Amino acid sequence: MGAAVRLPPNEREYRDTVGLFSTGVAVIVANIDGEVFAMTVNAVASLSLSPKLIMFAPGKHTRFAQRIGELKHYSINVLRSEQQALSTYFAGGWQEAAPPPFRFVAAGETLRLEGCLACIECSSVQHLEIGDHWLVIGQVQGLHRGIEPHSPLLFFKGRYRDMDFRYGTPAPDLAEAHDVPAHIYYPT
Repeated sequence: MGAAVRLPPNEREYRDTVGLFSTGVAVIVANIDGEVFAMTVNAVASLSLSPKLIMFAPGKHTRFAQRIGELKHYSINVLRSEQQALSTYFAGGWQEAAPPPFRFVAAGETLRLEGCLACIECSSVQHLEIGDHWLVIGQVQGLHRGIEPHSPLLFFKGRYRDMDFRYGTPAPDLAEAHDVPAHIYYPT
């Protein structure tokens, strides 16, 4: 009997598996030559504490991506659990005649989505073409935290979700973590 042939996962299998990693939802806002661009993303990650770097990954097919080379300053606006309509609107899936209510306000060199859970103001450092997306790396220039309660909009298994605050334990503070002794995994 021969060895089983392992086929690469198809796109649906990949999306379903990666969708098990819950993410926050954010709206990227940029003013490029007097035109405001905004788009919903869930591919956002902190890259470095020193210097403070953060990344997001817009799809190449988006209007935002068409101007990526002109991007100098932008904000990453983390959405609240009650801002699902804004996520849908800025993702291009809004079906209503009128947009949901929102407003942009000045934030350093860029704009912030008023009422968001948090805003990270960035200056563009680098953008890399990776697969069907861009990887945009920004240096953090300013921070804004919205008023309590801090209840984020989450995305899990292809659906918007809320966080249950009844459970949880403190996680270790990895800002001062040193890999001594090294954390090595030896498969058995």
